[in-house]
Amino acid sequence: MDTTAKKPAVFLDRDGVLTEENSYITSVERLRIFPYTAECIRQIRQKGYYTIVITNQSGVARGLFTEETLREMNDYLMKQTNVDAIFYCPHHPEGTVEKYRKKCDCRKPGSGMFEAACREFAIDMTGSYMIGDRAGDILAGQNAGVRTILLESGYGSAELEDDVVPDHVLQDLRGVAEILPDAAGKLHQEILRNCRLGKEQEK
Repeated sequence: MDTTAKKPAVFLDRDGVLTEENSYITSVERLRIFPYTAECIRQIRQKGYYTIVITNQSGVARGLFTEETLREMNDYLMKQTNVDAIFYCPHHPEGTVEKYRKKCDCRKPGSGMFEAACREFAIDMTGSYMIGDRAGDILAGQNAGVRTILLESGYGSAELEDDVVPDHVLQDLRGVAEILPDAAGKLHQEILRNCRLGKEQEK
């Protein structure tokens, strides 16, 4: 019997949430992580959540930087913040690089990156959240069936490109841990319950 218990995730956009919003970030040198990001990620994980970045990176499709450069930025971000994973969409239907010019399911507000994360991690989507600074992030979270948090640290509510109603609006990532329910205790109880069920079936 599989006794692996699912736990919720906090899905995070990158630019304007973990890093400064600066149009297209084309190199590691231009990737400026907020000074509070790593501590916020630690707090979120401590409360029992996966921390998973899901980010549209159409700059690859537009020929502004390569997928290899994007992977370098992802590696740097993971090392500096200790997030659990980064999923990205390099596509755009009007891209100039043919390989990436397509209408895909992974680009937010589509739910493809959420689905990919669920294939790699045991995620309880019913208790999960999506955090972003744009309407597309909020719509993506709603399409995936999770709660949503809009941050003002990037584009924010003043520059929303669509009418959306997030579950929460916060100034920046520093307010997130305070409003998250404690999932760590719930997960511990679930693991114990699964272990008891497994022992009973072995009798």
